[in-house]
Amino acid sequence: MRLCRAKARRYTTKTSHYPASEKLPRIGQDEVQCLEVLRESRFSRMIQNPPTRRLVWAAGLAAVLFVVSAPLYPATQTLQGDVRDEKGAPIEGAICTLTGPTLRPSGLTVKTGESGEIEFTGLVPGSYTLTCAAVTRQPVVKAGIEVTESQAPAVDVVLPPEVVVREKVEVKEKATAVTQESTTPPATLSAPQLLTLPLTEQKFKASLPLVPGVVRTPDGKTNIKGQVETQGMLLVDSAETVDPVTGSFAIDVPLDAIESVEVRKTAYQAEYGRFSGGLTSVQTKAPSSQWHFEVNDFLPTPRIKSGHIVGIADDKPRAFLTGPLWTNKLNFSEAATYDLLKQPVRGLAWPKNEIKTQGYNSFTVFQYIFSAQHLLTTDINVFPLRRQYADINSLVPQSASTDYAQQGYSVELNDQYLLQSGGALAALVKFTHFASNAHGQGQEDMFLSPDGRSGNFFNSWDRTSNQQEASLSYQSPRRLPWGQHIFKVGCDFVHRSYDGMSVSRPVHLLREDGTLAGQVDFSGPAALGAEDTEVAAYIQDHWILNSHLAFDAGFRYSGQTIGETAAFSPRVGLVYTPSESGRTIFRAGVGIFNDRVPLLAGDFRRNPTRTLRFFDAQGQPIGTPLIFQNDYVRVTEQGQHIIPPGNDLGSTPYNVTWNLEVNREIVPHVVARFSYLSSRTFAQFVINPQVVPGSTPILLLTNTGGSRYHEVETTLRVRTSRRADVNFSYVYSLARGDLNTLTSIYVPFEQPVIRPNAYADLPSNVPHRVVTWGRFRLPRELTVSPLLDVHTGFPYSAIDVLQNYVGAPNSRRFPTFLSLDLQLTKDFQLPFSGWLKKHKFRGEFRIYNLTNHSNPRDVLANVASPNFGQYLGFQHRLFDAGLDIVY
Repeated sequence: MRLCRAKARRYTTKTSHYPASEKLPRIGQDEVQCLEVLRESRFSRMIQNPPTRRLVWAAGLAAVLFVVSAPLYPATQTLQGDVRDEKGAPIEGAICTLTGPTLRPSGLTVKTGESGEIEFTGLVPGSYTLTCAAVTRQPVVKAGIEVTESQAPAVDVVLPPEVVVREKVEVKEKATAVTQESTTPPATLSAPQLLTLPLTEQKFKASLPLVPGVVRTPDGKTNIKGQVETQGMLLVDSAETVDPVTGSFAIDVPLDAIESVEVRKTAYQAEYGRFSGGLTSVQTKAPSSQWHFEVNDFLPTPRIKSGHIVGIADDKPRAFLTGPLWTNKLNFSEAATYDLLKQPVRGLAWPKNEIKTQGYNSFTVFQYIFSAQHLLTTDINVFPLRRQYADINSLVPQSASTDYAQQGYSVELNDQYLLQSGGALAALVKFTHFASNAHGQGQEDMFLSPDGRSGNFFNSWDRTSNQQEASLSYQSPRRLPWGQHIFKVGCDFVHRSYDGMSVSRPVHLLREDGTLAGQVDFSGPAALGAEDTEVAAYIQDHWILNSHLAFDAGFRYSGQTIGETAAFSPRVGLVYTPSESGRTIFRAGVGIFNDRVPLLAGDFRRNPTRTLRFFDAQGQPIGTPLIFQNDYVRVTEQGQHIIPPGNDLGSTPYNVTWNLEVNREIVPHVVARFSYLSSRTFAQFVINPQVVPGSTPILLLTNTGGSRYHEVETTLRVRTSRRADVNFSYVYSLARGDLNTLTSIYVPFEQPVIRPNAYADLPSNVPHRVVTWGRFRLPRELTVSPLLDVHTGFPYSAIDVLQNYVGAPNSRRFPTFLSLDLQLTKDFQLPFSGWLKKHKFRGEFRIYNLTNHSNPRDVLANVASPNFGQYLGFQHRLFDAGLDIVY
């Protein structure tokens, strides 16, 4: 393999300055074999044997540390109780939040069932506070709940009539609780919602578009406040969980391991950084001190054609196991998912119309108690995946599509220590290994015609990356000068690096009659690689002046070796309620958010050189070939600066966001929210081909890109009873920006033709969107969960034979999208078997696009096509089912 990499570097050097008058040499068989050797050496045993030696070594070391770190440690306990009304009847649907030692600031939240029971597991000795509330009930706070090493007391909560409902899922005790929470609380989706709502796939990422302002485009990219996911950040248990090279949300977490998913469009706390878009946080379940086991979706779904079963459509079993490995010392949990999916794509004929996915995801947690104030948690995540024909659609057959594969693992250690003074120390260390590749279905050239794609995809690449992350923070106990203060200071360290290869074959641009109009050639295999180290420090304060007004103020410093060496991010937010009842709440804030530099920008010059040729209708060349040399120019207030190869880029994208929001409890069971958000991003890396007469053509990377996003949101939440919960949101938004951002050209797959950059509507720009979802608990343990999504059609551009824009980019739109989805969930028991009747079963039945609305995914956008403007890939009604066993 070292020989292969050396050969690639020699070929890159040889062809990087090839004379413009000569045709670039085609890729030889040796180079193709090298790429195949590198790919197969990493991925041939990916699914069969996901863990690597480094993973096994890290897991073994963690286990040894758990066992030998101390001879005797206190036990963890389980706090149980009941929530009842003044007559002693159980209250279903009450929200109870527990706060205390080693728990995260927002605490642990559970929802009572029909029996009104609550349970919190894995608690260390200490003093806890429990807050419970429900619709039509007055909230109750029980402080000073003492959990000892030997036992936890039973807690009985009685909720009297009347209620004050707040903006979040939680119901607050009184007005002072409003000022104690963050000035920008996140949108939260709980584990029960993730399991009972009709998500398009059983992945947490499928739930993100339920949040107002979050849009998922047809290519599968998630956009938050107008920014694609590569400009956002995904945190799992407070640690970064993204592809180190691209920033994509490519690392999954099993659904059964998740306690909640939080989305922040305005994260004004200074502890958050390294993103210019939105922040998504996943909190996983703490291991239990009692054994519990679940098996979910264990029945495969058959594929039915013309009334006959013709194989398996999908099989996606999930399992969850938790319990004590060392009684009262070490708790453990394991969530595992296996995916075998064959997703049909409308617009192509069966059986060559399926995206085939095979993957395995394991999330393991060990939790150990060093003392009553000291908790250590270790997470191990393994996430191999293969996706065949990943980008097929009505215009891209399987033969012209791309395969994608990844393997990797991460190991995280999270240490929390509660000081006697009441302060809290938290330390985090995480290592992530992520390897991925993509390639076409063969070695043929690629052909682009007005009616679609043919041949084989032109580009293949493989990347191997590592990321090391460490953070340390201290949160002070509450101080009382001029009100109450909660200070937090901390520092972060992140190092990313990758190396890989990229190889491309010719792309032919055809006219409608099949004659050649243009051709794109590439230099040989390119050896790629880049690295970056970032350090950051921050300080923040949550200042509660009184029961009506509170501020969040913070300042963050960061510096990157590949980007800007000193970047500053001041942020401030406030929350105000004019009355003691807290029925009206005002929120506002403004902040600067500095992003991380994509590693793909660090080695941009090493990408294969593109050569463009044009031909007339008789096949004769027009003019001389255009060889575009890759180059980078940094633009500052002092002018343009050509950065020599090997130097750092010296620029970091950043975002400025501000918002205004008002929440109003209209009646006790109806809460309304109205908000406005403005977001602008600067210094994005964009690519633009430039041809100036008398000079060498350049494929230029600059830091001059930008985007802007405006959003007006109206949300109404209605809870008419404990069994009914409905959310209605309308969002008017505008998303515009530069189209040729670095990630839009290279992620997930490289674009065969790079058009001149343009500032226009972004692909995620949908001015009008209505999202409504609810959960209705019916008798006999039946839950009905509808989901309605209606929005303006996505934009698209008209293009010509050479793939250039015709008219304004993204000035055309698909028809209005409408989808009504429904999930029915039924809990039941089987009385006829001694073993089965001891366990609960849960059946699930889902219907997608219940109205069978014709939602096209593709369009013939080439003006040279006789069918220009015709929509393709209409989505039809779809059914799915699942069966779970809860032990």
